Amino acid sequence: MDKIIVGTEIEITLKMIGGKCKPLILYVLIEEGSKRFKELLVIANQISQKTLTNQLRELERDGLIDRKAFPEIPPRVEYSITPKGKSLYPILELMCQWGEENIGDRFELSNPQCT
Repeated sequence: MDKIIVGTEIEITLKMIGGKCKPLILYVLIEEGSKRFKELLVIANQISQKTLTNQLRELERDGLIDRKAFPEIPPRVEYSITPKGKSLYPILELMCQWGEENIGDRFELSNPQCT
């Protein structure tokens, strides 16, 4: 695999967790445990299946989540958090807190996830 050249440590973090739903996927897998694709699609309800698939592949490639395929009919695939992914929990919690404190009048929550 080719290395990606980045300028700062912050850019590394953003490359790994930046995306339409990556922080949400990570947070849910940490808080709730393993999930199937369809369950994650419901949670990240404003993205397409293709986008979710790409986000999951990137998270898996970066070692933040595991993908386990079960040899069943119909096929079943579950996604779970890795220790590396779990290490992001303090950052995700701070993101939740910051969002709650700064929601303002411009935004309205349709699917609150933070507790």
